[in-house]
Amino acid sequence: MEFENIIYEQEGGIARLTINRPEKRNALNKAVRQEIRTAIAEIERDKAIRVAVITGAGSKAFCAGADLVQFKEATPLEIEARGFCLGQQLYNDIENLRVPTIAMVNGYALGGGCELAMACDIRVASENARFGQTEINVGIMPGGGGTQRLPRLVGWGKAKELMYTGRIIGAAEAEKIGLVDKMVPADDLERTVMELANNIVSKSPIIIELIKKTINRGMYSDLAAALDYEKANFSLCFATEDRVEGITAFLEKRKAEFKGK
Repeated sequence: MEFENIIYEQEGGIARLTINRPEKRNALNKAVRQEIRTAIAEIERDKAIRVAVITGAGSKAFCAGADLVQFKEATPLEIEARGFCLGQQLYNDIENLRVPTIAMVNGYALGGGCELAMACDIRVASENARFGQTEINVGIMPGGGGTQRLPRLVGWGKAKELMYTGRIIGAAEAEKIGLVDKMVPADDLERTVMELANNIVSKSPIIIELIKKTINRGMYSDLAAALDYEKANFSLCFATEDRVEGITAFLEKRKAEFKGK
């Protein structure tokens, strides 16, 4: 698979997707979004992949957001069509990918870059990372899920303050308000993310998938419906070989070897 704007690698059950436009602070144009969409579809198909890591090339930016050159002459109809497959839908596909996703945030994650990070399951950031929904500063609003995912992560008041002002915050504040799950020194970022990814790879992929589906559906459901869905998926665990292996290994005091069955 050949890409021009991203680097796609996989090893040991981990797929790594790197936006590779460091000279543009890894800004998202149509070509980048299309290549990310292709890579996400490949991850969805490849059952050998158990975790996906998304990051940006270089140390200055994870992703500085949309490439505004393409917005200058855009019409409302063009933006509507783009949002269907390369905006909100792309981020939804990442959020609902069958495998866990980790955003490895190095540098700026602004606008669409912040939305990309929020679409991932877990966000690990270097101490040099910077976050912001900065669309207001150029006369537009978030359009890739920012108005919905940011409040769910940090609360309505803080989300509104950040979107109304376009304020950029550091990694320490982002961790404090819940936008970032873990902040680490820049030199430790990759090691920390890969340790986390390998830890997840060692677990049962079929159960991980059930957990992810249950959490994601529950976030957008009322509590009673979410609990019913949890109960149904908990019952499904008992139809898997991995459940037998996990409990047997625990009772035998050995490490479980999950097969994803």
